[in-house]
Formats: sequence, C-alpha cells, structure tokens
Amino acid sequence: MTETFSQESLKKLVAHWVPAQSQNQPFRVYRDTSNFFSIEYGDIVILNDTPYLIRHNTKEGRFGLDDEVKFWVKRAVDLTTGEAKIIKLVFHEKFIARIGDISFECFRSPLKEARILNLVGSRPNFMHGVSVRDDHGNVVRILDVIYGITLADQVWDLTSRIDHETYFYQYFPEIFDNYIECAEAIRFLHEAGEKHGDIRRDHILVDRDSGVYRWIDFDYNFRHRENIYGYDLFGLGNVLMFLVGMGDLLVPHLKTAKPDIYARLSDSDTNIVFNNRVANLIKIYPYIPEDLNRILMHFSKSANAFYDQAYQLLDDLYEFKSDFFKKEITNES
Repeated sequence: MTETFSQESLKKLVAHWVPAQSQNQPFRVYRDTSNFFSIEYGDIVILNDTPYLIRHNTKEGRFGLDDEVKFWVKRAVDLTTGEAKIIKLVFHEKFIARIGDISFECFRSPLKEARILNLVGSRPNFMHGVSVRDDHGNVVRILDVIYGITLADQVWDLTSRIDHETYFYQYFPEIFDNYIECAEAIRFLHEAGEKHGDIRRDHILVDRDSGVYRWIDFDYNFRHRENIYGYDLFGLGNVLMFLVGMGDLLVPHLKTAKPDIYARLSDSDTNIVFNNRVANLIKIYPYIPEDLNRILMHFSKSANAFYDQAYQLLDDLYEFKSDFFKKEITNES
C-alpha cells in the first residue's frame, strides 16, 4: 500500500532541517525520478514509502573535475530516521576506455550496482546501501554516507609533509596492507561473477571512524571480449603504482625537474594505460624491492604477461609482503 503524505505532515517532518520561512511554500514531491535535473534542493522524493529531503547534488572528484556537478546523485535526509543518505538516480552514460590497443565500451548500469549492493551486504571494504524502484520502475540506490577522505587525498596529504623514502618505510606498509584488503574485496566480486567496473584511487574511501578502505561506485559496466575482469585488474595495478610512488611519477615533470632520471627512462618503462606515468619505479627510487617492482611491471608497456585473475595478483602481493617482512626483521636484529 502506498502511503500518502500531506503537505502538513511533510512540514512537520522537515521542520528540523528547513527554516520556518521556507516551509510556507508547498513542497515539490517526486515519486518518479526519471527527470533528475528537475529534482532540486528542498524537494522531497518518496521511495518505497519513505520520504527523503533533497539537499545538494554531489560533485565529481576525479582528476581536476571537482566542480563538475553530478545531477543524478543527490545528498538527502531520510525523514523517518534523520540519517544522511546519498541517492543515486538512473543516468545512462557510455564511453570508450582503452588498455593498450584494446578498447572497452563502458556504460552505467544501475541494475549491476543494485546487484552488488545486495551481494556485498555489510562487508567492511564496500559502501553499503539498498536499491528500490520508484513509481516509474527506475532502479534507485540509497547509500549510507561514508565519512572520510579518498585514498588519493590521504596520499597527497603525505606528499606535502614527508619525502618518498620516509613514506615508503614508515607509511607504505600499513597502506599496502589495506590495499591488499581492497584487492581481496575485488576477488570476492570476481568469484561471484561480478566486477567493479571503475577501479580508481578516488573510488576508495578511507573510513574516518574505522580506518577501513572502502570501495564506492559500482555502476560502471563494460562489454568485454576475452577476460571480463581485465579492466578491474588494470585498475588495481594503477592504484598500486600510485601508492608505491606516493603519487603519479609523470614523464613530462621528470623531463624538466629531474633530467638525469628522465635520461634513464624508455617508453617501455611507462604505464600501459596512462603513457605519461612511470611504471618502472625502481629507476626513480632504487630502494623499492625488485619483487614489488616486478608486480608493477605487469602494468607497463614492456609487459608480455598480464594478470588474468585477481588471485594471481594477490599471490604475488602476499609473496612480496612475506619476503619483505622477513628482510625487515633480519635487518632490525
């Protein structure tokens, strides 16, 4: 049975969040979210008989696009509980992604994200939420807010305070452990026949309360030919490269800032996806262990073998971790 909310009942529900003078105008109420552009601050969306007060649109946080508004993703308040939520409405988008000479047709899939939310449940390394259908049948995802910063921001904050060698020996081991947990979470998805679809360092949030690294945004899907998990694996490789390097080591920057290092690099030392980034980091930081650098080189232009499954990458990560830990213990004693 669909519950009916009168303007008077809605006024009482929103009294805590909306100034009294703003309550004189009738609330715009949506049960069909198809036209997400029309849903604005102060409107009310009713999903599964629960009213949500819309606050703001979110913004894109990717690679300098901080001011790009995501009109289909709304910050909201559950008026029955007072909890903050993020509501993702249906938005269809397509683009082409490339790994070397291989192209992937990527597109947004609300149904895929809804499946994964149900699959992961309360597992700690994922965002949590539920999916419902609005009155028009749109698959809307209602997400719990994760309070924290992106993994990218955490690392960039360190770059302003410490040098790379200090970072690598004092901070990277803990970051690496958390990264392995993230890779294990992706293995869980793959073994269930799912994929993340858009693995990036800003799609990992560091939970402020627990310190746990948590994956967000599962709605990208892609058409594939051979290995349905390949795009995810290259995403994991790019994140690892960023973490090991304490940021991206960009070839144009090295050319001007460190010409001696630039002179030692060749095209085969660069990232297979982002050709202006260095993958062969041992040439820049010689104290990086060879076993770790060898993992990075699976994601370089010179690679002649790639990871096909998440467990292959994890096996190498665990082997490096075990050997590196033993060497550290030996050096200390």
